[in-house]
Amino acid sequence: MVLLKGFEIEIYTGTHQGEILGLSDRIVADLDGFMREPDSRNVEYITPPSVSYESLLCDLLTPRRKLRNYLQRLGNYTLVPGSTLSLLGSDRFYRSDLTNPYHDYIEQTYGTKVVTASVHINVGISDPELLMRACRVIRMEAPLFLALSASSPFLNSQATGYHSTRWGLFPQTPGYVPLFTSHVHHIQWVEEQLEKGTMQNVRHLWSSVRPNGDRRPYDLNRLELRICDLVTDPISLLAITALLEARLIQILENPQIDPLITSKFSPEELINLTDDNEKAVAKNSLDAHLMKWEDGSRIIARDWIEELYQQLWSITKQQGFSCFLSPLPKILRTGNEAQQWLQLHNVGFDAQRVITQAILATEERENELESKLCSRV
Repeated sequence: MVLLKGFEIEIYTGTHQGEILGLSDRIVADLDGFMREPDSRNVEYITPPSVSYESLLCDLLTPRRKLRNYLQRLGNYTLVPGSTLSLLGSDRFYRSDLTNPYHDYIEQTYGTKVVTASVHINVGISDPELLMRACRVIRMEAPLFLALSASSPFLNSQATGYHSTRWGLFPQTPGYVPLFTSHVHHIQWVEEQLEKGTMQNVRHLWSSVRPNGDRRPYDLNRLELRICDLVTDPISLLAITALLEARLIQILENPQIDPLITSKFSPEELINLTDDNEKAVAKNSLDAHLMKWEDGSRIIARDWIEELYQQLWSITKQQGFSCFLSPLPKILRTGNEAQQWLQLHNVGFDAQRVITQAILATEERENELESKLCSRV
């Protein structure tokens, strides 16, 4: 069993000095395959679903190289890593489409709290009841994926005290999302939210994980993990994805892996537990103190991930993608992007210097990978 996978990548554009600029109107007009976000300072691209990690690697890199080349021609601009407005700009919204009423609502309701960059990982599960169970489990474990991906320790040139400022500030909407017991429950709940206005449309479900499909909430075919900060290194992103896929294979093969069956907690308690875990990880990522959903035992995020890694290695070996999971221990050992940036910050690098170095390192890494593995654009 190997599952289809794909990514939605949101990324900032700006200068080599780290200033984030609104260029999406020009990008979308001139380049195929890129979409607007409500604020013009970032753009989105989507990779086609694939079972192959090798294909996914090039699908991540090739649009970015195309975009980099365009930005260079446009005015020596580049892509800026991170998941928040690290240096400046959180005081105002830069609308990408003044005629879009949904963008009106987002700007007026949330302001720049939603002007973030991230990666959404989609994994195909066609049976809606299996999908609901997978969503229940992954919602309990979503904080672990944020811990691996955190990349937003700065806002307005200051260290905020968060490793993921993005998730610490992001307005998860609606404020309360239940553990869906069935596909029917999910349909009824979404219809009720639309009627009450707590969701403006079927896309307006901003939680750590959600069921997704071409006609939501009725026709669903994939799990969408939305909690991750932007992971600029494709090899690290694929390692995180391999962990998610292996866990999903394990869940699909074992019906007993279900918070509604094997946890000592009630559904309400489980929601509170995972909310607390998300808050802890937004602050301290891999060093966060968490509570396990099965029995309430306390564990450091890094140790919980290590446990999963050891447990899931044999699945990835059997399915033929263990080499893509193998970089995970390095993330646990050396830290995620936020932790690496904060190490520099703690020895005297200001936020701008950290970001400008990250811009160069990201571009060099992408060039290296693409020259080795993908056809150049």
